[in-house]
Amino acid sequence: MYSKILQRVFIITLALTLIVGGAWFGTSWLQVSAVSAQEPTHATARTITVVGEGVVHVEPNVARANIGVDVMRPSVEEAAAENSRIVDTLLTTLKQLGVDEKDIQTSGFNVYAERYGFGGPVSEEEVQYRVSNSVTVIIRDLDKVSEVLDASIKAGANNIYGVEFLVEDATAARSEARKLAVESAQANAEELAAFTGVKVGRILSISEVIGGGGGFYSNSISAVQLRTGAGGAPPIQAGQLQLIMQLQVTYELVD
Repeated sequence: MYSKILQRVFIITLALTLIVGGAWFGTSWLQVSAVSAQEPTHATARTITVVGEGVVHVEPNVARANIGVDVMRPSVEEAAAENSRIVDTLLTTLKQLGVDEKDIQTSGFNVYAERYGFGGPVSEEEVQYRVSNSVTVIIRDLDKVSEVLDASIKAGANNIYGVEFLVEDATAARSEARKLAVESAQANAEELAAFTGVKVGRILSISEVIGGGGGFYSNSISAVQLRTGAGGAPPIQAGQLQLIMQLQVTYELVD
């Protein structure tokens, strides 16, 4: 009787153990299978990144000059008065030559004491006061650049800090340079791909190179060639400007 009871307890315990263990193993197996099914299987895409450059040459259509008057006198009042007189004459001259008032802008005004001479510091009685006034002038008729500079000198200007030739609206030139840069990038990418036995696929990204061109540059060291002639206005040559645009392009590589 007692042995039958023990036998039944053993059978019940064994059954419960099999049920619980089976449930646990089944759940674990399902969890492992689910995790394995979620693991990514895609391969990393192969790419190539190149820089393409586009260069266009354009004719400038405006000039910008910085013209100044520098006066030194024994007192501030004398220097300021004489400077104002000459600058007024200069401004009148520029307007008479057809320069629009909106194209004339004061770019600098300075007053300071010259307390040093060739031998070092000077006494207070020898101090000279310097007044400088400069204006930036936009000259829209390039045929008048030389005339404007010559007339400014005759009006009393004694500082011309430089002449710069510009393109007022560079939208079309930039678009053309970008187009050429895209073509250059495509050619560069195809050449590099050919070296390694692959082909160039679709474009994945494209961006302008910051600081890599994007501005106009003269074809020579100076944008203006000034040659002082005897008794005449300085000859001016506008020349051409070149615009450089650079694009960084990433392509997908395919077999």
